[in-house]
Amino acid sequence: MTQRVVPNTSPSFIPDPEQDLSFRPQALFPRPEQPLVLEIGCGIGDFILPLATSRPEVNFLAIDIYNQGCLKTCRKIDAAGLDNVRVMRIEARHLIARYLDPWSLAAIYINCPDPWPKKRHRERRLVNADFLEVVRFALKPGGELFFASDVADYAEEVSALIVNECGFTRLTPEPYCTEVQSDYPISKYMRRFLELGQPIHFVRLRRKNNEVEPPQARPSAVRAGFRVRRETIGK
Repeated sequence: MTQRVVPNTSPSFIPDPEQDLSFRPQALFPRPEQPLVLEIGCGIGDFILPLATSRPEVNFLAIDIYNQGCLKTCRKIDAAGLDNVRVMRIEARHLIARYLDPWSLAAIYINCPDPWPKKRHRERRLVNADFLEVVRFALKPGGELFFASDVADYAEEVSALIVNECGFTRLTPEPYCTEVQSDYPISKYMRRFLELGQPIHFVRLRRKNNEVEPPQARPSAVRAGFRVRRETIGK
C-alpha cells in the first residue's frame, strides 16, 4: 500500500539533501554552536515540543520516516514559535552515515520504535549491533542515549547490548526502569499505554569518556528505510 506524500513547506522542515555529502543540518539552526540532540522517530511531535521548549540552549533535530508525522511535528513547532528545532524525513542510519559529523550529538532519544515482536522479524529492530556503529560515530563521549519501549524484552535487549558492546554506563536500574521521570515528556503513544496500566520501559545510558580521538571513517553506507520507498509524491 502506497502513501501520498504531501509537500512540507514549513520553515522548520529540512528538505532531502539529495546526496549532497557536504550538507550538515547543524548549520541550519540560528545558533549552530549550541549542542545538537537527535530524536529518532518524532511521531507527531508531542515529545519534542515540550523538550525543546524547556531547553532553548539546545538544538534539536527531530526525524521520522513518515511524511504525515513530519508535517504534524512542524505545525506544532511553528505554532509554538520555536527556532531550536528542525525536522527531517529521513531514516536514522541514513542520516548519521552521510550527514552528521563524528561526535556531533550530545544526546539521542528513541521513544517506542517499532518492536517487531515476532521472532522472525527481530532483525528489523532499529537498535541492534549494526546500529551501534552509527551510535559510536555520532554520539560524543559523555553523551547520553535515552530509549523507551512498551515492550520489555526490547528494552532489556537494548540495555544489555549497548552496555556490553559500546562502552556505556547504565544510568537507570538494571536492565531498565518503569518509573516515569518528571522531566521526561510523555508522548500521546506512551500515554495511551500508561492509561491502560501497561508500563513503559526506560533505558538511559551515558557514553564513557574513555576515547581521545573521534572516528575517522564513517559508518557503513545504509539505504533509506523500506517504508519510505513505498510512497508516492502528490498533493
